[in-house]
Amino acid sequence: MDKSSLAGIGIAVGGILFGLILEGGKITQLVQPTAAMIVFGGTLGAVMLQFPLRVILAAVRRLGQVFVDNSRSPVDLIAEITSYAHKARKEGIVSLDKDAEHIHDPFLRKALMLAVDGTEPQEIRSMMELELDNQAEHHENIPRVFEAAGGFSPTIGIIGAVLGLIQVMQHLDDISEVGRGIAVAFVATIYGVGAANLFFLPVAGKIKLRMRQEQTLREMMLEGVISILEGMNPRMIETKLAGFFAEAHENANKRATP
Repeated sequence: MDKSSLAGIGIAVGGILFGLILEGGKITQLVQPTAAMIVFGGTLGAVMLQFPLRVILAAVRRLGQVFVDNSRSPVDLIAEITSYAHKARKEGIVSLDKDAEHIHDPFLRKALMLAVDGTEPQEIRSMMELELDNQAEHHENIPRVFEAAGGFSPTIGIIGAVLGLIQVMQHLDDISEVGRGIAVAFVATIYGVGAANLFFLPVAGKIKLRMRQEQTLREMMLEGVISILEGMNPRMIETKLAGFFAEAHENANKRATP
């Protein structure tokens, strides 16, 4: 579990609700199904108009990565690639054929199988970098879905507030109803601004970080496979790959220090 994401949303929502209570308000005052329907329904419709359905579904599937970090540890990946380098140095690159079949990551498996098949290093780099570029172009639309939702929801919240005020204007003869109606109308604005700044925009930023980490891991895999194919010393490969991540770099320096 990503403790930062869970704690962050808890602190944000809890702080706002606690502040409301300190001011003498009640949480039930913010529970307005009509306002929620206007804001979230309108935001979803606007997002669906801007993006294809497949992109929206991909963004929804990525939502779990905000709270659960399933990315692979760079330290473990470097150790795996280094073990392949040791084996290739002793038994030759062809000996990695059986190992490649059991690799779960499709990118690493494809790169290593190309190396085993005798593909030239520059050809592997060209093919795999093209795949990286295509993946990056496809994935960059996913955080944009949440960024767009963060842009639409405050405005739609204002629309909800205006709709509420229109209803209030029809009951100006009862001043008590006017005050209550205005309070209810502005709940839509709270929903819109709150959803944008407490959920949609932070989620977009976290997904960008996750995707960048995945991209860096794939770049590390490609560099490792090419280094193996070029016959680089396993220790040099480990040091080279450790430069991609600070955590892995620190561990590599500790092992190198007697």
